[in-house]
Amino acid sequence: MTLTLLLDLDDTLLDTNMDAFVPAYFQALSKHLSSRVSPQAMLPALMSGTQLMLASEDPSRTLQDIFEAGFYPKIGVPKEELGEAIDDFYDNVFPALSHVTKKREGARELVEWALAKDYRVAIATDPLFPRKATVHRVRWAGLDPEQFALISSFETFHFSKSHPAYFAEVLGRLGWPDGPVLMVGNDVERDLLPAQKLGLATYHIEDAPASSPGPEADRRGNLVDLRSWLESADLATLEPSYKSIDSILAVMASTLGILQSLISGLDRVDLSHEPAPNDWALIEVLCHLRDTEREIHRLQLDALSSEANPFVPRPDGAVWAKERKYLNEDGTAALNEFTTARLEMLNGLKSLDRNIWTRKARHAIFGPTSFMEVIGFMAEHDRMHVQQAWNIIKSL
Repeated sequence: MTLTLLLDLDDTLLDTNMDAFVPAYFQALSKHLSSRVSPQAMLPALMSGTQLMLASEDPSRTLQDIFEAGFYPKIGVPKEELGEAIDDFYDNVFPALSHVTKKREGARELVEWALAKDYRVAIATDPLFPRKATVHRVRWAGLDPEQFALISSFETFHFSKSHPAYFAEVLGRLGWPDGPVLMVGNDVERDLLPAQKLGLATYHIEDAPASSPGPEADRRGNLVDLRSWLESADLATLEPSYKSIDSILAVMASTLGILQSLISGLDRVDLSHEPAPNDWALIEVLCHLRDTEREIHRLQLDALSSEANPFVPRPDGAVWAKERKYLNEDGTAALNEFTTARLEMLNGLKSLDRNIWTRKARHAIFGPTSFMEVIGFMAEHDRMHVQQAWNIIKSL
């Protein structure tokens, strides 16, 4: 049974002390850019951009997009004029900040042991930094960035760690793997509770014994304790559940960002690639998701939200790929159209009273059901096709 192990970085694998590190980081960047940007403007702009990233719930824009839209107007300098200087900072100045951090006992040993067990291991750090900065911090922890299946950063992620959708995006970028998943981190508010809202098991990294043991009291300790616990744990108990309202909404929100990242850089030939005869190509997946959202999911949500015990239709969208000649369409346009339809769906769901999620319904295929179960089917549909898209890309 393959475990997917999601590891926080700062104060989990690396002793960072963010209260000391963040001011040192901001000051170093401000000094490096002082000939181009007023230091008086730099700090407020950095703080404002960071707050915008933390608050963003827009699955159609990366955190880098969010940050830059707020940062550059505040400093009054176009991005194009700073690109080279910022690259130089992360290449040559940022590495000197390693002295603010120190390696954490057991981090390298834990990662090497997990990889030897063939676990899928990802760095699930808050994606508020550029990839270059995060890669440096991984190395400061004594780890090789190439060891990990994924490292989250602001260039390709759309949610910070306070949102359950961040953890859905991590798993989607890994191809929505089957099997047990464990999120490991030190911060209850940013590592553990949002992951639990998605439906993941968690392990709390702490240096002192828990002062108030709760239902997860057995899942806490230092990195050495974590390895010992995993060696004796029944991994079947770490199977995730994506059945709650928070989980369903997080999965559906994450899908847009996941697909944007997965197809980034692919050309029309790649999007039309069929792994085997009669297999779908990526363009067919994207068109199917778009049309299902507009013609099936929209119809179902309207029925569910407008009447008591509605009949929920389920047209057969599986035949559309050939009937509608999806291979002749434009993949980027299809994703943009799916994005518009999905944002409308999410806004509609979030505007509803949560009591409606218990409303009974009758499904054309599954019979007696409920609002929550039908919307859950939509999230499962997303997960299935993201997994399909991930496998197609792996075959390229």
